[in-house]
Amino acid sequence: MMILYQFFKTIAIFQVLLYNYCNRFAVIREREKVHYIIVNETRLQGKSAKKLETVKAVFDTAGIKYEILTTKREGDAKSYAHEITSSGGKHVLVAMGGDGTLHDLINGFADFDNFSMGLIPLGTGNDFAGAAKIPLDVKKAAEIIAFHAPRPIDFIELSSGLRSINAVGMGIDVDVLKRTYAGTHTKKTKYLYALIASLVHFKSYDFTIKYDGKEEKHRGLIAALGNGIQFGGGIKICPDAKLDDGLMDMIIVDYITKPKILPAFIKLMRGKINDIKGVTVVKTTAASFETKSENYTIQAEGELYDNMPLDAHIVAGKLKFYLP
Repeated sequence: MMILYQFFKTIAIFQVLLYNYCNRFAVIREREKVHYIIVNETRLQGKSAKKLETVKAVFDTAGIKYEILTTKREGDAKSYAHEITSSGGKHVLVAMGGDGTLHDLINGFADFDNFSMGLIPLGTGNDFAGAAKIPLDVKKAAEIIAFHAPRPIDFIELSSGLRSINAVGMGIDVDVLKRTYAGTHTKKTKYLYALIASLVHFKSYDFTIKYDGKEEKHRGLIAALGNGIQFGGGIKICPDAKLDDGLMDMIIVDYITKPKILPAFIKLMRGKINDIKGVTVVKTTAASFETKSENYTIQAEGELYDNMPLDAHIVAGKLKFYLP
């Protein structure tokens, strides 16, 4: 009996030692996790430079290892994301910017199982931050990444392979963006002026929608798919959308006569798009939009793509994201 007792005691001690070793190794591995802060170099000037110091202070307090990667030209953020998520390990990509930076990062992701993403909003519109309820206060946003665990959320993927974390669409939203980029107004007022101009001048066009085994023909202003609730710096185009429900919110706005544009615009700005006559709202996992036009443009997070098919599906719960 004594021999058996000593044997099982030895086994128990060995199990405790093995557990402690593995646990210590896991802690060490966690400490080795790197948070890659990806930020446009123009954001490191003036007041924004102080904001980066605030983020660094939060991460230092939390004992987080981090590296700062600056982008200088279009495509840099996407390249960083692909290179980092292809290199192995389990690290975090922190977008210190706006919706465009998020768009680039998710389109560079190569490993969703082992990498996660966080956001410190520094953009103009910050629409995804609004949908995710991430505070615009830099310190509070950094603390979410430093002290919370990431949670699974959805994203939209097109047949071309393009990914959208917030919203993708075609129609008047593209016209608004083109006017915005060509405009001379500053910050959010650019989008507002462009929206008003587009509502006055944009002409509806014909398109066909396919979803859930159905096919519908519309003559409308906009066809959009939302994972987040808003675009254009706070316009709640998909007010009932959720980031983690495994569904996209499909919004179709049919032709609106000129006299009814102003009332419809007011409802839109108040987040009451569902109250506008001629609006179709459907939750679905996949949808496609076709137009007879030979030349058309779609947008995703404000990035424009010419003649890319808007044939999309939801990818449920694949992206790990730091949320409040």
